[in-house]
Amino acid sequence: MSAAPALAPAKVNLFLHVGPLDADGYHPLASLVAFADVGDRVSVARADRLSLTLTGPFADGLAGEGDNLVLRAVRALAAQAGVAEPGLAFTLDKRLPLAAGLGGGSSDAGAALKLARDALGLSFDDDALAEVAALVGADGPMCLHARPAWAEGRGDILTFEPALPPLPAVLINPGAPSPTGAVYRAYDAGPPATADRPASPSSWSLGAVIDWLARQRNDLQAPAVALEPAIGVALSEAEALSGVRLVRMSGSGATVFALFDNSAAAAAAAHQLSDQRPDWWVKATILA
Repeated sequence: MSAAPALAPAKVNLFLHVGPLDADGYHPLASLVAFADVGDRVSVARADRLSLTLTGPFADGLAGEGDNLVLRAVRALAAQAGVAEPGLAFTLDKRLPLAAGLGGGSSDAGAALKLARDALGLSFDDDALAEVAALVGADGPMCLHARPAWAEGRGDILTFEPALPPLPAVLINPGAPSPTGAVYRAYDAGPPATADRPASPSSWSLGAVIDWLARQRNDLQAPAVALEPAIGVALSEAEALSGVRLVRMSGSGATVFALFDNSAAAAAAAHQLSDQRPDWWVKATILA
């Protein structure tokens, strides 16, 4: 018996303030994270052994990856539950670009953990699953919860933000990977910023939030653009879209998000850009 596929939503860092490397080799950060209504799909069925099948438009990029985060997360869950490696066959329909700053792998792992919990009848709530997700990635807990949240520390200190309004947006990826490690090394070569958490906006209305976000920053954007000029092209073309209110890179790139006043404007802009750049990944979405 197989369960209905679960959405592994794209994660978007609405801002990302990054501090200098600490003594333990990590960068402290402050961010406000939202999740899109687009993403990968993960499904599971009972089987003789644990396995993962890759499908979807970006599956080929994972073919030589080895132990995918989905399998690592499920094995970690089995170990925490004190059970043998489960006989579960997962299918990952990979619809998000790779190395895109969208938390795809961690979101896939989060969806797989929930499916595995239900398939095995484990009494783990989401907080317990988040502890397992943390074993396979710093952003694992936020991607498992998939709720708007302030993220601090190494991204593992979460404060959920229910007041964030739905944000009409377009996600844009120019097809150029932006490896996180390389971007952080480039960031370390420049002047350090600070992992400051700004005060909340005075109002959580859509317009006020967009104006407030415009005063924030993504400290990884400049080093990512220096390493991959295609990100700069995507930023420029997003800024030229009709009705756009704010453009910024998400995470360590290469995906850019553009915010709009309403979903109709976002959909029209996505259609316009898709016509101009048919080789890019462009999706209208709601961030919430």
